[in-house]
Amino acid sequence: MAATDSSEQQTGAGGTGRYGENSYEVVLIDHPAEGIRRITMNRPEQRNALNHQLRGELLHALHQGDADPQVRVMIIRGAGTCFSAGYDLGGGNEGFEYPFQTAGGDSQWPRHVVEGWMKIWDLAKPVIAQVHSYCLAGGSELATGCDLVYVADNARIGYPAVRFGVPDMQFHPWLVGMRKGMEMLLTGDALSGLEAVSYGWATRAFPEAELEAGVLEQALRIAQVPADILALNKRAVHRQMEIMGFRDGLRQGTEICALGIHQKSFKEFLKATEGGVRLTNALQQRDQKFGDYRTGD
Repeated sequence: MAATDSSEQQTGAGGTGRYGENSYEVVLIDHPAEGIRRITMNRPEQRNALNHQLRGELLHALHQGDADPQVRVMIIRGAGTCFSAGYDLGGGNEGFEYPFQTAGGDSQWPRHVVEGWMKIWDLAKPVIAQVHSYCLAGGSELATGCDLVYVADNARIGYPAVRFGVPDMQFHPWLVGMRKGMEMLLTGDALSGLEAVSYGWATRAFPEAELEAGVLEQALRIAQVPADILALNKRAVHRQMEIMGFRDGLRQGTEICALGIHQKSFKEFLKATEGGVRLTNALQQRDQKFGDYRTGD
């Protein structure tokens, strides 16, 4: 969950169209094998915190790959020490607009990010999340939007923001079950990569040293299937989830998230996070009593 001013201007109504592959600054594109497009989130010093620029470039790169007839499968990974530590809470959005238009109002932010990650579902081509180390809050939302999630067995998937607010994208009961989803939302505790597979959030786990090779092997297997059939089979799974109410459920959850920003505890946390150093201190204090995340490193 990230705090945002609901009055923030979104003058870039053209959405991701204002980005260009030759001008990407925070994503890297390569093609490690025939038919495979790999997108690397490249803000390693910020643990690939998802600011507006990174989200915009990432979505644009996915759209470009979806339109490229030479691409069969796409992979998203993070540079540096982790996949993504979540949304940027440290002022990284200054000078950047939302990457696409979302109607205003109290729930503008959660609706915006849920809509963004669900755009991955609506692409024709399969998208794989390659997750190592931390995959937290907004990072776990991004991975949830992908079609397949391959993780390092020692990855840590969690939503520590529930210790001061409400998730933007409430996928937990859908993908890890009601009981475990409830526990994650009430504690903010993380799953290991192996646990994420056992509960159904992730597809498969690999030893971290073997993750990249394992993901490429799976991507190449998928790429052997004709692109038109891949698109239909991807859609078949998602349509079944949507008939069960997945997308509507996530959309309803954004309204609960909006209520969260009006709670006393959330406002007190925001006050404590003014300024970069104070943000670090506030996160440290949030997690100290649990002995994890920053305090557990």
